[in-house]
Amino acid sequence: MDPSPGASWAGTGLTPLAGQVLEYLVGHPDSGERTVAAAVGATAEDTRLTLASLEADLLAVRVDGTPAGAGVEGPPSRWRASPPRSSLGSLLARRRQDLARAELYTERLHELYRAAAHRYVDSDLFEVLETPAEVATRYAHLLRTAREEVLHLAKPPYVTSVPVPRDGEGRPGPAAELVWGEEVRLRSVYDSDGFTDTVSLETALRGTSRGGELRLAPDVPMKLAVFDRTAAIMPLGGADPAGGSLVVHSPPLLEVLTALFENIWHRAVPVSLGPHPPAPDDRTSPAADRPSVRASALGGPDERTREILLLLSAGMKDEAVARVLHLSRRTVQKHISDAAKTLGARTRFQIALLARDRGWLRPGQDT
Repeated sequence: MDPSPGASWAGTGLTPLAGQVLEYLVGHPDSGERTVAAAVGATAEDTRLTLASLEADLLAVRVDGTPAGAGVEGPPSRWRASPPRSSLGSLLARRRQDLARAELYTERLHELYRAAAHRYVDSDLFEVLETPAEVATRYAHLLRTAREEVLHLAKPPYVTSVPVPRDGEGRPGPAAELVWGEEVRLRSVYDSDGFTDTVSLETALRGTSRGGELRLAPDVPMKLAVFDRTAAIMPLGGADPAGGSLVVHSPPLLEVLTALFENIWHRAVPVSLGPHPPAPDDRTSPAADRPSVRASALGGPDERTREILLLLSAGMKDEAVARVLHLSRRTVQKHISDAAKTLGARTRFQIALLARDRGWLRPGQDT
């Protein structure tokens, strides 16, 4: 059986190249260095150094040939892998011992941290973050270590100038980049009244571009992020996280915060931020005078009108709708006017109510 290509060797401490070389030797014993180098696509020098490191870890054995640095000319070395179960088992045992010592040291550092910084309230159930840099770093860490799901409530004011950690050369450090695993489900609800500025739009677009789900709701009560339902971060006072935040680890409170999110998510309006091309100017676009609601027997709207009505039902203003959908305000207002005529509505409230009754707010469906 051939080993799986590209297998992860991070748990063993081996480099990817060392893993490839070892995999090849397992299936091709007594291979020469040149053969191994060609098989793994590495230079002769890198292969020679990698084989030497595997030999030092007792994972590979030199069958014959002259060791490098012996000062004697001879035939090139041939190599074979040591029995993987015993050789890798010993390596993993050493790694487990190192990890156990590191975990013990981490606990000692944590106790020193608690005693010196006074960042916890009576227990490890809460953590206080006081500075913008701490908030940014902790948020990035929680996001990066999430494994299943992130729940996110967003509302103004948005932080536009949070300091990020930098390395010795002044470049942004790892915490400057907000990343999360591909397998993590991201669900975000943005406050519709504040979904107009550049920060909120760019953040939402970054999330949806990686498969995140986005909804809008009026009067989102607070900023909140829940990570795997095991930790949450929220502003300590007021709405601005730059003024300090609270990290919650308390299971009962996490249940309450998760229930709050789910309640808001259930009543929020789904929104798609796909890459709509910028709309041409209304004065030159022949489509500006076309009816936006299809003149069918059932009077169902086109998808653009449906998107506009969905955003309006979430409480967004015309200007915000135009910005999100890359349309002009005049085009948005024309779609709304055509929908009002078709529905026989006089006010925005009537439009939303009648559109919902007719099923117009269900994406991809005509009534």
